[in-house]
Amino acid sequence: MATVQVRYIVNDVDAAIAFYCQHLGFREVMHPAPAFAMLSRGDLRLALSAPNAAGGGGQAMPDGTMPSPGGWNRFSIEVDDLAATVEALRQAGAHFRNDIVTGVGGKQILLEDPSGNPVELFEPILPEARLNAPS
Repeated sequence: MATVQVRYIVNDVDAAIAFYCQHLGFREVMHPAPAFAMLSRGDLRLALSAPNAAGGGGQAMPDGTMPSPGGWNRFSIEVDDLAATVEALRQAGAHFRNDIVTGVGGKQILLEDPSGNPVELFEPILPEARLNAPS
């Protein structure tokens, strides 16, 4: 059961569904309209909305500004072997914003979904940095 929901604005909901389900282990929960879908991966529910005038998460702000994909906020997916994961995604044609960098707790890279939204792939190098780290 998902316990956290993140909404991403995407240009093409169908392309986003394919990307997240084929490459990052998400499953489709619902896709009730062309401009909206909900995916799930463990405790994360990912709501995908295309900009649209019909309402919902993709509707315009009161000043008329339309939501758009991109930005720098992101969610992170932990992987066991970052180099191998990156290589497989590159072979599949995925785009990255940077190369693998090593920080204090692990290695990371920013993958872009088909609309340019970032997804951080993270390989912990310290046990405490793992998602299932002992308390």
